[in-house]
Amino acid sequence: MPIDPQALHIVLYPDPILRQKAEPVERIDDEVRAVITRMIELMREADGAGLAAPQVGLPWRLFLTRAAEGSEDIEVFINPSLRVDDTESSVREEGCLSLPTIYVDIRRSRGITITAQDVDGKTFTRSDDAFVARVWQHEIDHLDGTLIIDRMSPIDRLAKRRAIKDLEAAARGV
Repeated sequence: MPIDPQALHIVLYPDPILRQKAEPVERIDDEVRAVITRMIELMREADGAGLAAPQVGLPWRLFLTRAAEGSEDIEVFINPSLRVDDTESSVREEGCLSLPTIYVDIRRSRGITITAQDVDGKTFTRSDDAFVARVWQHEIDHLDGTLIIDRMSPIDRLAKRRAIKDLEAAARGV
């Protein structure tokens, strides 16, 4: 069934799509490009740093990010794979467009290399050791069904328990 890109919206926790492992994009065609265009609109409207296809209800291994912290340039990553280049890690506060109001400190690897396909199907590789590397890891987590609430410390989980329950209640219409 064809996808109507204009019908796509950011899905919120606890939508089950957020827990699915995404499948590779088999063919990069006009439909995929139209979805990417819509995802860019949604990410910009929400002022996000990145957005993964599962966050718009599609089980595809595809995400997009800002090219750098604060940048307006967007990069698209189709069928990405990550490699950790540095054993050093850092902690920084993260939020998630699918978990609005929840911000938590997450430990992530610093030096990362990503290999993916662009919108024309060409394979490329990028490396980063700062903000963008963190965003890539966050978005790859989405493709694997992992959320920031899965990476929280026990203390943060306790502190954010009410906000998580509120999202769950909203999804039930309570």
